Amino acid sequence: MKTIILFLSIFFLTFQSCSQNQNTKKFNLDFEEYNRLLGLPNKWFKWGKYNLEADTLHVRSGKFSAKINSGEKEGSFGSIAYAIPANYEGESIQLEGYMKIKNIENGFAGLLLRIDGESEILGFDNMKDQNINGTKDWQKYKITLPYPDGAKTIYVAGLLDGTGEAWFDDFVLTIDGKNIQTLKEIEKPILKAELDKAFDLGSNITFPKLDDKRITNLDVLGRVWGFLKYHHPEIAKGNYNWDYELFRILPKYNQVKSNAERDALLVNWIDNLGKVEPCKSCKDTSENAFVKPDHAWINAFGLSAELKDKLNHIYKNRHQGNGFYINAVADRIKFLNENKYYNMSYKDAGFKLLALYRYWNMMQYFFPYKYVTDKDWNTILKEYIPKFINSKNKLEYELITILLISEINDTHATTSVGFNNVQNRRGEYYPSFKLQFIQNKFVVTDYYNPEFKDASKVKAGDIITHINEKPIESIVDSISPYYPASNKTSKLRDISRDLLRSNKKEISIKFISNNQNKQHRLPLYEKSDLNLDWYKWEGKCYKILDGNIGYITLQFIKKEDIPVIKEAFKDTKGIIIDIRNYPSTFVPFMLGTYFVSENTQFAKFTIGNINNPGEFVLKRGDEIPKPSETYKNKLVVLVNEDSQSQSEYTAMAFRAADNTTIVGSTTAGADGNVVSMYLPGGLLTRFSGIGVYYPDGTETQRIGIIPDVEVKPTIEGIKNGIDEPLEKAIGIIKKE
Repeated sequence: MKTIILFLSIFFLTFQSCSQNQNTKKFNLDFEEYNRLLGLPNKWFKWGKYNLEADTLHVRSGKFSAKINSGEKEGSFGSIAYAIPANYEGESIQLEGYMKIKNIENGFAGLLLRIDGESEILGFDNMKDQNINGTKDWQKYKITLPYPDGAKTIYVAGLLDGTGEAWFDDFVLTIDGKNIQTLKEIEKPILKAELDKAFDLGSNITFPKLDDKRITNLDVLGRVWGFLKYHHPEIAKGNYNWDYELFRILPKYNQVKSNAERDALLVNWIDNLGKVEPCKSCKDTSENAFVKPDHAWINAFGLSAELKDKLNHIYKNRHQGNGFYINAVADRIKFLNENKYYNMSYKDAGFKLLALYRYWNMMQYFFPYKYVTDKDWNTILKEYIPKFINSKNKLEYELITILLISEINDTHATTSVGFNNVQNRRGEYYPSFKLQFIQNKFVVTDYYNPEFKDASKVKAGDIITHINEKPIESIVDSISPYYPASNKTSKLRDISRDLLRSNKKEISIKFISNNQNKQHRLPLYEKSDLNLDWYKWEGKCYKILDGNIGYITLQFIKKEDIPVIKEAFKDTKGIIIDIRNYPSTFVPFMLGTYFVSENTQFAKFTIGNINNPGEFVLKRGDEIPKPSETYKNKLVVLVNEDSQSQSEYTAMAFRAADNTTIVGSTTAGADGNVVSMYLPGGLLTRFSGIGVYYPDGTETQRIGIIPDVEVKPTIEGIKNGIDEPLEKAIGIIKKE
């Protein structure tokens, strides 16, 4: 009897221990939980184009591993990924796991670890530098990163780039050496919006045939939805998942027969959100506001008096301070709790409409330059409703989203992360040389890899006229709308980097060399085979040119260089600062103070008012402090289309100095802090978050930094290896 009792006790303790271990497995990192519907390990999802599956034949342990197979899709990548809320504290995070590979060529395989903040990537490693390829049996690999403040989501993944097959198994994620499966989460209140999972698997929204009346109604809904999102106190408290509330109202909304029925439904929707109490701290828009909120639409759609009264009451008693979807820290706007919906179906019209509503309203209330776009922003929502709803697949969705993003005319509006289908379509192979638009021609300017010159046949100064029998001009016209930019200069800059990209390893080009028309099958190369850092020189960021002229490139400047530069250049005839690049160190004050004789203001800013979305107030900007010593001779600053954002801001600081000449060509026209946001499908984009102006109020957005002396490169100069803007700068100083 005692033996039986002892056996039962041991069995009970063992069972209890096993049960506890099962309960502590919060995340399916060993791939053992299987989703029959998707044919994948449960809660794992797809990044990229390659085929994914749960494999039972090749496993390191247990029943399942994850497999990636490139199939015939050479030149792309595939990744199986898992998202974990970053509800943990620590200093270091490590992913370890097992990987097996077969016949991997023209790329690599690896584990991937990425830590995202609210709307930006804070840490990333995909083992690309380890160049793991070929065929290898199961091996253990590790990635370690600092665990950053502000982390919101941790992504772990297995990645295949190139061709072949890769298997992954037995992932373990630790923070400060502690397994995340058992690590205690940070305790924080769970809001009602976070508990709403009703539409995680799809919106189930279908739209009747879109005629003008229905599109207008959806225009109204998008405006009301966005207005409530950023003004209604109950939404700001996190009491509603506002994405999903859109999906709840849409089925009834799509069936309304009249404006009266539409407005009554919206009034009922608002009433159900809860009572809006009087706001004692809400202030009217300042008469001196540089940009005022645009609520003219409330009176532009023939809305009922009752609906208008509801909206106006909410505005007068709107939420104050940070909220569930938006906050502001040190004058910088941050979007919060915007679900990325990586697994959304691109046939799901509800999520596609949500993407449009989300973006349009973000710009409506938080983009400081809405008033300088080519089109009236009020016309954009209606124009794009049918485009988003009718997009047929992920590629079309990405392309329509890029067109929408392009409407803000902002070079900060990037479309690289998440737009995988567009990037894949542009091509995985690149030319071995750099190109620019010079004198309205598409010109070879330099080689990334001189050893490829013989194979490429072109040389500096040659003009590319056709690609695969198509004239350059017609290609540029066709793709131009898909390159968001503040001005034509920066648009052509970005297009020039992609024109010769292809998914084929060879393309046909026609070009002019020494006034002779030529044709060639141009070989292309993977990025990893090219020296894209060709422009970097060895040694210091500064030197003395002939004639005792100081030269500084900000591309490689370090903080510790600045006192050395001041001492080395104090007796020079003049100084040239080259900002045809992006500065590696923020120098407007540390270096700018060397060129002024007193406290000197050089910029003003417009800052968004989170308490009154849509209001931007002009504030006195930054000032260069009075120095202990001032450089007395001429300063020449070089700029061009590669001068963007911090480069432009730095040029403004130097322009305010005592004896400065700006030489070169118009800059990118995108200044100010950058705000990031995600759109459904995991599309990451950005925009200029504050307005930047000269002290007299002169615009910089879209205009850029206008040089005092315009000098652009010429084709002849490129042929002869002459940096004409630099030569002009030297001439200005020598003349002095």
